[in-house]
Amino acid sequence: MTSTKAETRAGHSGGSTRLPSRSRAPAITQVEGRHVTIRIETKSGEFELAGISNENILFSGLSKGLTLPYECATGTCGTCRARVMSGTVDIVWDAAPGFARLKRDKGDILMCQAHAPGDCVLRIPSDVCISERPRPRQFSGEITKTRLLTHDVVHFDVALDARMPFDAGQFVVLAVPGMAGGRAYSMVNYAPETDRLSFVAKKKPGGGFSQWMFGGAVQGSRIKVFGAVGKATFRPAVEANDLVIVAGGSGIAGMMSILDCAIAAGHFERHRGRVYFGVRTLADGFYLSELSRFSFAAKGALTISLVLSHENPQRDTHPEFPEIRLDTGFVHEAAARSLEGGAETALGFVAGPPPMVEGAIRVLLKDARIPARSIRYDKFG
Repeated sequence: MTSTKAETRAGHSGGSTRLPSRSRAPAITQVEGRHVTIRIETKSGEFELAGISNENILFSGLSKGLTLPYECATGTCGTCRARVMSGTVDIVWDAAPGFARLKRDKGDILMCQAHAPGDCVLRIPSDVCISERPRPRQFSGEITKTRLLTHDVVHFDVALDARMPFDAGQFVVLAVPGMAGGRAYSMVNYAPETDRLSFVAKKKPGGGFSQWMFGGAVQGSRIKVFGAVGKATFRPAVEANDLVIVAGGSGIAGMMSILDCAIAAGHFERHRGRVYFGVRTLADGFYLSELSRFSFAAKGALTISLVLSHENPQRDTHPEFPEIRLDTGFVHEAAARSLEGGAETALGFVAGPPPMVEGAIRVLLKDARIPARSIRYDKFG
């Protein structure tokens, strides 16, 4: 663990700066544990966060309703950047990839990788407010079931110690005692509030959590769960749009939650949906039975395309699930061919490896002509 201290630099002394006059939001407090006070300076005002010295700063703020900036919440993307203006902050994972985008010599930190051992002042270069939405928090969980979907993809269920409210498309950060860092996983299932969550993990070389999942009997293992978080959400009660979903590999997880929610809400009785699910070969496809049921329940309003990047299927539909169409190439390229002509009023959802996400976003903007404000995705890599 390393520490970042504020330094006296040109333009301010001892980390104290004079901000433009703003209305001050009410103090946000926490009554348990050993407290430290974190003052957060933002473009929209200042907030006092009473936290615990060994608590993740990002999680602490989010759990008290602050709309702090973040995307992956696990140290990869660099979005939760803040600058230490005074005091000391301890860094938990010094090698987090997101630090490459920061000016560490200026006191920049990732809030998702930081603890405050004492009082400090942080500056965030964005607007922050207090949200009225359900607030994420820490849960304790137990892995109750695992199911191998392919040779390198596993489904697992987690039972929580309390019910968690969440929106379709959200994710949680999972942490295993004794394993450094947390991992972001989107919920596969959907319920407005539940104590049972389902996830999917892909085996990755060098991936500590996925290697652990595939390494032996994990059923019954205790796990820490923080959530629900994530902004790439679908709320059918307030959104009257067609849906365009582009997912690669295990990125289909959150999309399954969105489709589950849409079917339950009768969304496809009034709107249409298109799903493009990219995998390497026909044998790498999973959740096909569930996707087929979604298509059947939507009564023709939902089309599902399984796109194979390393195999030519030589047929138009899946041999076991005729409701699922087959295509070849990269998934964003298949989406581009199908969406040519536009889907301007649709909501676009994207999930998968970073290069695929970038390609899919370009397709939704250029080929489908979906406005940027209507494209939703989370960065996990």
